[in-house]
Amino acid sequence: MRSGLGEACRRLDGRGYPAYRSLRGGWRVEPGLTLFLDRIARDPFAPPSRLRLRLDPGAAGFDPFLHATPVRRIALGDFLARRVARAAPRTRIGSGRSGEIAIASGRQEVLERSAVVLGASGLPLEPGAVEARLEVGLPAAGRRILGRRAADLLIRELPRIARAALVAANLPPGEADAFVRDVETQERLRSQLAERGLVAFIADGAILPRAHGATGRPLATEEAVPFRSPPSVRVELDLPDGGRIPGMGVPEGVTLIVGGGYHGKSTLLQALARAVAPHIPGDGRERVVTLPDAVTIRAEEGRSVASVDVSPFLRELPGGRRTERFSTRNASGSTSQAAAIMEALESGATVLLLDEDTSATNLMIRDARMQALVARDAEPIVPFLDRVRELHRRRGVSTVIVMGGSGDYFDVADTVIQLEEFHAREVTARAREVAAALPTRRAREAAPGRFDDARRTPVPASLDPSGRRGRPRIRARRRETLQYGESEVDLRAVEQLFSASQTRAAGRAVALAAADHAGLALPALLDALEDRLDRDGVDALTADGRAGRHPGRLARPRRHEIAAVLNRLRAARFTTRAEEAATGADGRCPDNPAP
Repeated sequence: MRSGLGEACRRLDGRGYPAYRSLRGGWRVEPGLTLFLDRIARDPFAPPSRLRLRLDPGAAGFDPFLHATPVRRIALGDFLARRVARAAPRTRIGSGRSGEIAIASGRQEVLERSAVVLGASGLPLEPGAVEARLEVGLPAAGRRILGRRAADLLIRELPRIARAALVAANLPPGEADAFVRDVETQERLRSQLAERGLVAFIADGAILPRAHGATGRPLATEEAVPFRSPPSVRVELDLPDGGRIPGMGVPEGVTLIVGGGYHGKSTLLQALARAVAPHIPGDGRERVVTLPDAVTIRAEEGRSVASVDVSPFLRELPGGRRTERFSTRNASGSTSQAAAIMEALESGATVLLLDEDTSATNLMIRDARMQALVARDAEPIVPFLDRVRELHRRRGVSTVIVMGGSGDYFDVADTVIQLEEFHAREVTARAREVAAALPTRRAREAAPGRFDDARRTPVPASLDPSGRRGRPRIRARRRETLQYGESEVDLRAVEQLFSASQTRAAGRAVALAAADHAGLALPALLDALEDRLDRDGVDALTADGRAGRHPGRLARPRRHEIAAVLNRLRAARFTTRAEEAATGADGRCPDNPAP
């Protein structure tokens, strides 16, 4: 480990920017604090350099309780990343991105991040050590090094940030402990859902409306209506301290959320969708939890679909084209939503979340009048209405649907919740009375369908992330878009990717799967990735595979979002179980274009 970083910086004053590369490696800058310069930017206008600040256990000084379990380590790491972001100055020094200090700290969701990691038994860092991974713009005027400013940044400013944000004794008393315990409480609530026959829980007093979509922050308390459970569906869950918390339990089966426009239906569904992850204290949804395998489903016109068995929702197409292995480069709204449902089942979803506003109408419902006009034989689409109960009965998959326009779903709903000005009422009995008094007279569109595992196996060569120069190219500047090799993957419809860090990590997970888990069917491949991430953390997704050289800009996605990236990659190809039996799995996957 070298010393004398300040003098080394001053000697570079006035030299060309590439001379900064002589600083690469580890430097002891203070007792107990080491600075690693892992990757130096090529010039001050390029993405910033990647650095790590590592505090020894004695210097960090965190109570072992706070990182004794994986949940606590994730929570503390997330908390400390936010403290670093708060402590980092907003000023720049010199040209381009000079002086910029950034860390991937996230917004409302608490995620397993690579931005700050904590050592524990079996992990690369010494137990109790803390490491923050930063992006720093090394100072320059034009493309000439500002050596003295660099010395001040590296040996004064960064250690100041480390002391302010990563040393337990310097944090507000009890704040880290409260954050970790709050996240642990959320996971404790989530762990009780399945045993209680619930898919979600919304505590009384939760604030669901958001100030605006750009930040996800809660609406001001004086403007928001706190949630209160209808008495008939109120349950109480256990808290870690022995107390109990009341709220609305969303039961397994088919649940409708109904009501007029602008009364809070979609707000409630969005809260459930985002509650697959814990939230920061003060978010308003800290006591809203959903089963971890709940997946949002929506129509996504124009997306690609590869070898998906959509036959439960699309019968034989005009021209005799079959749908057991459906592929298209340009899906319609209904075919894209049908594919999304089947892909979610394949990745292990146990709950489907749908909003009529983002669904294909012709997949959701075909009423009696349309059935009378357009004969069943002339309509290949089987409405979701005729499959939703079957999904629960045969696959154990529950569904929560926001529905304001079709009362036909009253016939299949187990629970109906009505929202009026954000106040919830349970109206299941009344909905059944309406259904009995006003029968729809529609006929069921199909016999029981198959929801079997088609066992799609990705063809590894089709997942190659290499760019034109032959090097891996996986980038995500925004949550909604991933650059994968020469392809741009549109992820706007994958609503449970909460940050660009997760998008980036999902892309790397696909590349890792192709390289290290080739030949596995998709569910087994996702199992293997989860096992690896459980064992090695998000650092398993490093570009070079070496712990300690991580750029720090990743957050762990769920298996469902990894699958969503893979399924939207236009180059991706799959073999199926039937193909393998017939052809010996030659790896080819010809398209079956949709009309």
